[in-house]
Amino acid sequence: MSSSDVSLPLIAVVVPVKNEADNILPLITEIAAAFSGRWPFEIIYVDDGSDDATPARLDAAKNDYPQLRVIRHRQSCGQSQAVASGVKAARAPYVATLDGDGQNDPADVPALFERLLAVPEADRDMLLVAGHRQKRQDTGLRRLSSKVANGVRAAMLGDATPDSGCGLKVFSREAFLDMPRFNHMHRFLPALMIRRGGKVISVRVNHRPRERGQSKYGLWNRLWVGIVDLFGVMWLQRRASVPVIDRRD
Repeated sequence: MSSSDVSLPLIAVVVPVKNEADNILPLITEIAAAFSGRWPFEIIYVDDGSDDATPARLDAAKNDYPQLRVIRHRQSCGQSQAVASGVKAARAPYVATLDGDGQNDPADVPALFERLLAVPEADRDMLLVAGHRQKRQDTGLRRLSSKVANGVRAAMLGDATPDSGCGLKVFSREAFLDMPRFNHMHRFLPALMIRRGGKVISVRVNHRPRERGQSKYGLWNRLWVGIVDLFGVMWLQRRASVPVIDRRD
C-alpha cells in the first residue's frame, strides 16, 4: 500500500459484522481492490459483539490494510446501531454501507458513489443511492420474505425503492446524522431520506451466494420484527416539516 492510500478519505466503507470470521479477509481485499486508485478511502468495520474469531481476523487485517479501522461493541447492539457507530466514526464526508457476509459485491460500490458525485456538491446531502439486487442468490424462503417485506414497506411508506433491504447504499455522512435513529433503522434509510426532503436513486447491483458462515436472518425477523418500526416511520413521515429554502448565503 502506498502512502497516498492513507490520505484524508473521501468515502468511508462501513461494514457491520457479527461472527463473520471467515468472510473478513476476503471481503476487505475486495473492498480495497474496488477503491484503490479511484478515491482516498477508509474501511470501517464495526464488530457487533462477535464471539468467534472475527476480532482476531480484523486485527490481523490491519497489518496489511492501513485504511482499515475497527470499532468493537462489547455486546451486540444490532445492525442499525453498528452502522450508526461506523458512520459517526467516519472521517470521510461520504459513506457506503455493505453487508459483511460477502453477498454484496464491493465492485458495485464505485458506480453508486459516482451517481452521488454526479450531483452538485450542495445537493449531495439530499440524495441516497441504493442498490437493487439482481438475480438474488438466496433460498426461496429468503427471496419470498424479502419480496413481501419490500412490498409492505413500499405500500405503506411510498419510499420509491424496489429493494430497501439491500445493504449497498451510498449517502453523505451529514445526511445520516440528520436522521432519527432507532432499532432496524437501516431498513428504512430510503424512507428517512425522503422524509427530510431528499430523494432516492436505485442502481442495479450484483448479488452473490453466501460462501462462508451462516445467515442470521429469516422470514420472521425480516418482516414481523420490523412491523413496529414500520408504523413508527409512518408516524415520523406524517410529522415531518421540510422548509423550503428561499435563500442561502
